[in-house]
Parts: sequence; structure tokens; C-alpha cells
Amino acid sequence: MKRVAFKMKLKPGCIDEYKKRHDAIWPELKQLLANAGIQDYSIFFDEDSHTLFAVQNVVGDAGSQDLGKTEIVQKWWAYMADIMETNPDNSPISIPLKEVFYLK
Repeated sequence: MKRVAFKMKLKPGCIDEYKKRHDAIWPELKQLLANAGIQDYSIFFDEDSHTLFAVQNVVGDAGSQDLGKTEIVQKWWAYMADIMETNPDNSPISIPLKEVFYLK
């Protein structure tokens, strides 16, 4: 199992809507993530910079950011595009982060 971390940017004033949408995550998206080996997926928010920090444990080689060719992920991206900074294909602008310390 590997840990993957990345950051994304939320538009100002959108944290409540972001949380609301994630609290009601679509069952088919949740199942896709589980089937892809993504476990213990957390997203944190820095209020000062509007930065979202995500970390997930992944069994296998792919992470959630590698599922963009699936129809359900593309629908989710379109659903979230109005509250996040995105690429032209609606995928969130996501910057991978390098792990520099881990205490187990």
C-alpha cells in the first residue's frame, strides 16, 4: 500500500458547498474508488489559502487522480467545476505532493 497526497484549490466562499457535496458522495463514485484500491481518503481545508489537501492510501499503482477517463468521474468533475479551480476538461487542478516524513 502506498500513500498519495495532492493539493487542489477551492474558490472563495465555497467550503460549505464543497463539504455538502462530499457528504452526499454518489454511491457509484464511492464504489469506483473502492474498486480502484483507494482507502482511507481524507481531504483537509486551509481557510487562509483556500487550499484543499488530500491524502489517500492506495492498493495498487493508481490513485483517484488516475480515474479521469471513467464516465462517473467526468460527471463528478463537471458537478464540482463551479466551486473549484479546474483544467479545461473540468478536472480539478491537482498538484502532487512529495512525502518527506511519516511516523507510523
